[in-house]
Amino acid sequence: MQKFYRREQNLPTRGFIRALVMFAAFTVALPAVLMLTGCARFQHIPLSATKTAADFEGRTLADPDLRHFMETNLQDSLAAWPLPAWDLADLTLAAFYFHPDLDVARAQWAAARGGMTAAAERPNPSLSVTPGYNTTTLIPSPWLPVTVLDIPIETAGKRGYRLARATHLSEAARLNIASVAWQVRRRLRSSLLELYAARETEALLQNEQALQNENRRLLELQYDAGAISAFEVTQARIAAESTRFALRDAQRRSAEARVQLAGAIGLPAGSLDSVRLSFDSLDRLPGEASPAQLRRQALSGRSDILGALAEYAASESALQLEIAKQYPDIQLLPGYEYDQGDNKWSLGLTLALPVLNRNKGAIARARAKRTESAARFNALQARVLAAIDRAVAGYRVAQRKQADAEELLAELQKQGKTGQAIFDIGEISRSELIGLRLQLSVSARARLDALVQAQQALGALEDALQSPLGLPAAARQAEPRAPETRDTNAHR
Repeated sequence: MQKFYRREQNLPTRGFIRALVMFAAFTVALPAVLMLTGCARFQHIPLSATKTAADFEGRTLADPDLRHFMETNLQDSLAAWPLPAWDLADLTLAAFYFHPDLDVARAQWAAARGGMTAAAERPNPSLSVTPGYNTTTLIPSPWLPVTVLDIPIETAGKRGYRLARATHLSEAARLNIASVAWQVRRRLRSSLLELYAARETEALLQNEQALQNENRRLLELQYDAGAISAFEVTQARIAAESTRFALRDAQRRSAEARVQLAGAIGLPAGSLDSVRLSFDSLDRLPGEASPAQLRRQALSGRSDILGALAEYAASESALQLEIAKQYPDIQLLPGYEYDQGDNKWSLGLTLALPVLNRNKGAIARARAKRTESAARFNALQARVLAAIDRAVAGYRVAQRKQADAEELLAELQKQGKTGQAIFDIGEISRSELIGLRLQLSVSARARLDALVQAQQALGALEDALQSPLGLPAAARQAEPRAPETRDTNAHR
């Protein structure tokens, strides 16, 4: 009787069985609740070609959000809006605000920052619950619940190397924004220079056409009077027609350059119809710095060189990570088992045995990637130095040519004034005065061509530096980073 009583004492009560069931349910439900409460939710963002096209067509330089963006980057308030005249600096900020290439670069940087978050994450532990049932006995309990917690532990600093690699890639993506911003500015300056050259050429050709028409009229009067031959009249007519054709070509260039300029800003073509443009920055040339100084500036300031260095650092971190993977990670396996009324605890340890391979293939690939990254950097550096030397030489020649054209134009202007004075006292004819003015106009076009070539050479030098020449270091540093401060949703 006493023995039977002791056996009854070992039987689990209903409350214990209920608690055991609740514990099993809790161990299963808790991870599910944590996953549901901490998970991100999908948000559908539709993309419509019709809507984006309509938004693009609605862009203008009078956008109030653009004003806020410019005031933020200029750190000053704008007295009037829209601006009464837009110069290269103003249009550059507008391009940084509107151009879609910068949106792509910013999105790539955001993705790289997401890679940093992923690299910093630690592996989650896993919980396994294995309920068992003993069919051979019901005493003290047929249930055999087993719970095992798997806790992974990374070794050899793998997480640090992974995070370092992602950080360097994020920095390279951030520097790529500056590279894209410079490409936007380069295309904008080239388009503005083309529009300036086309407009100035058009104005000079219109003046030449008026002079040639007048000269032809005078020659026709002299021909009617029998003073000259038909050949001279024909020559004058051919010259006038040639100027008319050149004028039409300049008008075509002007129209195309205006559309190209709008595209370089990121605006529809018609948005510049009522905008007054200022070309003052294109009518002068800055002084020349020493080639050694320019090389130092490029190697320390070009965003693509700094980005290549960041990519090389990322390849080194990737190699360190693959080397660290030679050492296996550890998995701790604490467990609990309720067995026939007994509470049993266990602690397991699992690790992979590096017997069949030591990650040599991945290490060799990562080492080759590092070598490739170093080779790309050296090739980029060599191209940059060669581009600087070539651009400096071209800029020097263009400066001398432009100075010669200025001297010739100044001399012809003096002759033009002298010719006007002589004409006023009746020493030369009207046709001779027109001839002097035509020579002056041709010289003005030659001076314009020399100036445009010098500006193109300056643009090539600035491209080699990825910085506007003649600006202080603070301005050179601040301008490429202006797009990064922009709120990407500001104009959406």
